[in-house]
Amino acid sequence: TFEASNSVVSSRLDRQILAEFGGRRWTEPTRVYASSLELQAGSHYSLRQLVGVLEQRRYRQVQRLPRPGEYQLRSHELVLYTRRAQSIEGLREPLLARIRFAADAVTNLSTLSGEPLQRLRLDPPLIGSLFPIHGEDRLILSPDEVPRLLTASIKAIEDRDFDQHSGVDYSAIARALWVNLRAGAVEQGGSTLTQQLVKSYFLDGRRTLKRKITEAIMAQRLEAHYDKREIITAYVNEVYLGQDGARAVHGFGLASQFYFGRALDELEPEQIALLVGMIRGPSLYDPRRNADRALARRNYVLAELKNQRVIDGVTYQRAHARSLTLATAYDNSGRTYYPAFLDLVRRQLSGRGFSSENAGTGHSVFTTLDPRVQRLAEQALTTELTRMDKVRTNKKTKNGVRPAPLEGVVIVARPGTGAVLALVGGRNTTLAGFNRALDARRPIGSLVKPFVYLTALESGRYHAASIIDDSPVIVRTTANRDWQPQNFDHLFHGPVPLVRALAESMNAAAVTVALDIGIEPVASTLNNFGLARQPTTVPALALGAVDAAPFEVAQLYAGLATGGVRQPLHAIAGLTSRGSATGTRLPSTDAGNAFAFGPRRVAKFEDVYPLDRMLVTVMNHGTGRASRAVLPPSLVVAGKSGTSSDYRDSWFAGFSGSHVVVVWIGTDTNEPTGLTGSSGALRVWTRVMQGLDTDSWQPTIPPGFEVRQIDAEGGELLSTPCEAQALEVVVPRGTALPESYACGSWPGQRFDDEVWSDGLSEPRVPGRDPGAPPRSLGERLRNWWERVIH
Repeated sequence: TFEASNSVVSSRLDRQILAEFGGRRWTEPTRVYASSLELQAGSHYSLRQLVGVLEQRRYRQVQRLPRPGEYQLRSHELVLYTRRAQSIEGLREPLLARIRFAADAVTNLSTLSGEPLQRLRLDPPLIGSLFPIHGEDRLILSPDEVPRLLTASIKAIEDRDFDQHSGVDYSAIARALWVNLRAGAVEQGGSTLTQQLVKSYFLDGRRTLKRKITEAIMAQRLEAHYDKREIITAYVNEVYLGQDGARAVHGFGLASQFYFGRALDELEPEQIALLVGMIRGPSLYDPRRNADRALARRNYVLAELKNQRVIDGVTYQRAHARSLTLATAYDNSGRTYYPAFLDLVRRQLSGRGFSSENAGTGHSVFTTLDPRVQRLAEQALTTELTRMDKVRTNKKTKNGVRPAPLEGVVIVARPGTGAVLALVGGRNTTLAGFNRALDARRPIGSLVKPFVYLTALESGRYHAASIIDDSPVIVRTTANRDWQPQNFDHLFHGPVPLVRALAESMNAAAVTVALDIGIEPVASTLNNFGLARQPTTVPALALGAVDAAPFEVAQLYAGLATGGVRQPLHAIAGLTSRGSATGTRLPSTDAGNAFAFGPRRVAKFEDVYPLDRMLVTVMNHGTGRASRAVLPPSLVVAGKSGTSSDYRDSWFAGFSGSHVVVVWIGTDTNEPTGLTGSSGALRVWTRVMQGLDTDSWQPTIPPGFEVRQIDAEGGELLSTPCEAQALEVVVPRGTALPESYACGSWPGQRFDDEVWSDGLSEPRVPGRDPGAPPRSLGERLRNWWERVIH
């Protein structure tokens, strides 16, 4: 019978509703957040800088007392109402605070009543999302998070009898039929909100009588099992409101971020009206593509809200007079701004068991990225590459063929914690694709030399003042050929102190030491510090005949910066699952944590410290000297340049007391760039280090060691002042050194400064000894050409 058949159908649909809707889990992408800006007394943030950050994060300036997401400017102070934000520690409630400034720094934090605050954290900015395969996106809201004005507006426009009907409104269907017949077109729909939800959640898009009947039955059964508040909350989360490329924007929570860059509870009435008006046609009323049509639709909704007394006349007039206030960029909408960094996040999640299947479960991933440092790194790289390309094009355009454009990488991390603060994978910083920071394995050149000399120090047979021989050395290769390494200046310097050999990056000296201590121990040192692959153990390894990605190089130099502790570089600070009160903080050494990783000592501090002091000498007297004309005189930094064969790769890696920075410059076609590590990558490195709020490198000298001043030319202990060629070295206490009573003759002018076109200084190509005989014509031409392309 009909009744029995209807009962069977209803029973089947009941089971479907209870199974799917009762245990509903909307597909919600994993959100990825940058680190929170944390302020405290003494923070080096000016009032202007903080306002800039607030504007980027879509905080709004007001004249009255702020609400969450707003701020008020006063004389030398700012009153800020932070937003509610999820964090690793749990949900942070909004906080109203007063921030006072003086001399470009925060001087005081307090509540409005004057109660002191130790620190203040902003909500972490959303920098991207990890989507499930089907590409749907939404921000799930609980019933308490849905603004009352939104629910009232949806009912007024879409289903004014929502609170009275039981899922199907037959009077609304009749009314819609009459309106549409009179108009000769479909101007009004008869479906209730419940029917719309059923259609979106359970059914396909086919328009058949059977599907319409099923929709009506399911709407009634849904209302029988769930109350109105649950149903309208589900509707708010489910409704489709636009498209962002391949990403479908579902729900008012995400739509608010996508169109306005603001949280839903911060929207003004006219903004809510725009979103409600888009329900009927998200593409038709898209405010970015059809602004006039969207504005007209918004104003129609506002008029209806006034007519139905959802808003009063004053609110209507004010809202109607306002233009479409859309976000100028997709701030906080999930649009990826940092594709290279997010690629690192994906890989590190995947490497710790977080698969693509987890992407739709609404996790929150809190990363170590510092947006301020990221922008600094991006600007430094793009500015310098543009300048260098202009110079190269002017010099090297041949037969109308321009050289390949330069590409580059910048990585900034905190060596002590391993936190990656910035990662730039190319000059087009918003383009996803080949990630040079992680995948461009390039010869590292002289960046390897500190690890050669560290291995020598570990052997116990060398110290920083040891005399080593920078003389011609011939090595028989496995191909039965003779290989003779050359120095950059085409000169050999004979016996020199080890510290000078590193400062001037002497090739023959490095190979001599490597052959003495063994190539295999050097390879082991590199692997221990973070080189992923086993290098080929040939003598050329001492000069950088090993390929590494910039991220690996950052790991290597982070180990030097920490005095021999390898702390894995990581992009993830912690993560939470949806609904959890607190999250998992990373890094963690908890063996039961799938994300566990921690530090490991890979070299003795008493071996690494003297080497690091030599890298400081590189910056003060050697191939990094150009940076000293720009960086503050009091800032102690350490570093090393690297250049591969034929100037194909320009490297600089170095660190301060709180940051390690690595820069690579080259081309995707592996063409010669004409740049050394000092003339290319050092420029970018210096700009980045100059912009960082960083500390000097100044660890305590290890017990049993002392600082001595030696003559840079011969390595003798200086007993009289001789600053011009005096080098400070750290050696074991009591080390016997020959004494010199006259200053040496180290040609410090070998690295005298020239002025770069932008005001930086750059080392000249090293010259000949004054007493050397005249060069041959061929030698003079070769060195002239090197000066041109340098």
